[in-house]
Amino acid sequence: MAQDYPLPDWNSLAELEDNDLPLLDTALLIARDEYPDLDAGGYVERIAEYASALQPRMPDELPAQLSTINTYLFEELGFAGNTRQFDDPRNSYLNEVFDRKLGIPISLAVVQIELTRRLGLPLDGISFPGHFLVRLPVDDGILVLDPYNRGRPVGVEELKERASSHLGGQQPDDVQLVEILEPASHRTILARMLRNLVGIYQERADWERLARSADRLLKLTPGSPEAWRARGLAYRELGYTQGAREDLARYLHAMPEADDAEVVRQALVDVSVTRVHLN
Repeated sequence: MAQDYPLPDWNSLAELEDNDLPLLDTALLIARDEYPDLDAGGYVERIAEYASALQPRMPDELPAQLSTINTYLFEELGFAGNTRQFDDPRNSYLNEVFDRKLGIPISLAVVQIELTRRLGLPLDGISFPGHFLVRLPVDDGILVLDPYNRGRPVGVEELKERASSHLGGQQPDDVQLVEILEPASHRTILARMLRNLVGIYQERADWERLARSADRLLKLTPGSPEAWRARGLAYRELGYTQGAREDLARYLHAMPEADDAEVVRQALVDVSVTRVHLN
């Protein structure tokens, strides 16, 4: 059953244009690494069923349309932010998000984007610092929504306040805010999902999953220094010294002045020393 629905090939993703990457299918591809028997087609059908259930109920006016979608998604279906276990990796695997109705901002955003687009509304993601958001063009600008908080609208002043904590305490001016609110490409969204997993597995010292997640990030965004670093450190812990040497050297070549360059340099020295007793 899991193999009936064709998901993309990891090795083909780098060649696609950023927005030609199928968002839902690639998010399910990420999940299939952890859940090899995942029924991808079943989740694609589920989002289509949500849209079919909503279609007859959709009003004519845009604000009412968004309200109808959010009421259905967050109240009737019960999707919600996982405030108790934000760093649970299941929040980043879309099959678990569908099954448990729990997620983090970016995974809930993917569900909201996919459902809303099927109803004819051009919802996009925003790779907002710290907390992923979504946006919809309206007559007099854009409407910004927070899928982690039941899809509620977020005003300009709140956006500036949220951004300031990630900008050294400085609130962005209007020009900077417009730049921050640019639509995120599908590649940007999917890479951010993988970076979340990289961070979680690194924190948990789960080296096999860290190596896998970093490798997938490199499939999606080749040449990513942070992925080389993460995979190289995971390879070191897993005893794959050649891979560790190659990845850590790539990272240092790309980021010679990084804050952690000395730490990575020492790790590279460690894996470059011949350990006679292992031969």
